[in-house]
Amino acid sequence: MLMTHTYLFEPGIWTGTGTFWREDGEPLLAQCRTEVAHQGDCWLICATLKVLGAPPVEFLTACQIEPPGRKKGACLKWTSENATLGKLQGTYSVLESCIVSVYRCSASGYHGAEHYGRIDAEHYRAAGVLLLEERRLSSWELLLTRERAAASSADSDRPAAP
Repeated sequence: MLMTHTYLFEPGIWTGTGTFWREDGEPLLAQCRTEVAHQGDCWLICATLKVLGAPPVEFLTACQIEPPGRKKGACLKWTSENATLGKLQGTYSVLESCIVSVYRCSASGYHGAEHYGRIDAEHYRAAGVLLLEERRLSSWELLLTRERAAASSADSDRPAAP
C-alpha cells in the first residue's frame, strides 16, 4: 500500500522539539517551526530552528521548491539563500515511508542531508546533518507535529450537529 505524504505536499504549519548536536557532540534542546505554502509555480518553506544553548541561537531558512511534475520518480528541486551558508541547492526524493533531502553549496563546500520519516499523517521524525567538506558541523533529530487548523469564527457560531 502506497503511503501518502502530508509533509511538503499539503500546506500547513509543523512544529517540533528535539535535540541539536554541536560539532563537539554537546546535545542541546531544539525547537522548530516550519510553514509550508503552495503557490502556482512553486512551493515555499519558511522554517526556524531555535537551539536553546547559552546563548540561544536561531537558524532561519526560506526555501523555494519546484512542485512535482508528471514524471514518475522525479526529485523535487529546491533552492535556499542562507546568510551563513550561502546559496544552497538540493533535492527532495520521495520514498515509500520517508522523504530524503540532500543539499550543497558549491561556493563554500557546505553540504548535508535530511530525512523525514512518516509516522502518520500528523507526525514526522526529522533527522539531519550539516557538513563542511569531510567534517560534521552539526546534526539534529526532531519530532514534527502538524498544527491543527483553527476553527473559523463562522464555524464556532454554528450550532453543533445533532
